[in-house]
Amino acid sequence: MVHSEYQYLQLMKTIIKDGRSKPTRGIHHIKSIFGAQIRFDMRQGFPLLTTKKMPFKILLHELLWFISGSSDVKYLHDHKIHYWDGFLNDGATDLGRVYGVQWRHWKRPDGTEFDQLQWAIDQIKTNPDSKGIIVNAWNAGELDEMRLPPCHTMFQFDVTKGKLRLHLYQRSWDVFLGAPFNIAQYAMLLHMVAHVTGLEARELIISAGNAHLYKNHIEPAKEQLTRKPYPFPKLKIIGDVKNIDDFTEENFVLEGYESHPHIKTDLVIV
Repeated sequence: MVHSEYQYLQLMKTIIKDGRSKPTRGIHHIKSIFGAQIRFDMRQGFPLLTTKKMPFKILLHELLWFISGSSDVKYLHDHKIHYWDGFLNDGATDLGRVYGVQWRHWKRPDGTEFDQLQWAIDQIKTNPDSKGIIVNAWNAGELDEMRLPPCHTMFQFDVTKGKLRLHLYQRSWDVFLGAPFNIAQYAMLLHMVAHVTGLEARELIISAGNAHLYKNHIEPAKEQLTRKPYPFPKLKIIGDVKNIDDFTEENFVLEGYESHPHIKTDLVIV
């Protein structure tokens, strides 16, 4: 079985070779392609990229923040995560109705709230053959209430023969910096939902609309492309967690993570 990380590396190669230059809202233009897909079989291990060192605790706490339904960055600051700060208004600590707010507090027309994530988990348990187990962060009517429109816009679960799969759609994919986080976080979410529903986490599929490299990320990406992947680590969930809201850092054990060194580059604020 070919190591899944090569799909990610091939995507970067394709963007560098065939991507079209486009302007963005930020200071750096991008090279981009439209329409890409990569797949990660959990039997190969937990897809935390190995061709550059990834900050497991940071991406874990950001995911727990999404799941909490909050858009206040205080939790992130408590765990030394500050890359969201560039999206805040001066003096503000809240990012508006982004990601987790939509997952857990989607507004119905009558003003009541709908918890999409818990609903999806309940559907997996009670209606596993459904083709509509979807969580959507792209709330078109509330985009002006978000400091950043969602890049990872929606995800869908599938249950087949006791195996759980998750398919994520990215409308915009920062392949060098953002994608490694998205891959690991949604693989972790897949494991968490599998754990609370008694299923086996089998596959993460990510489809992207605009997949791109910022121009200032192209040389760091070329450096990463010279590196050979190590085997993926294993992710173990420990403890008797039955509810998606009850996970803490202590429930996750990462085993056997070996990687090449971190590649430093700048986050592009758009």
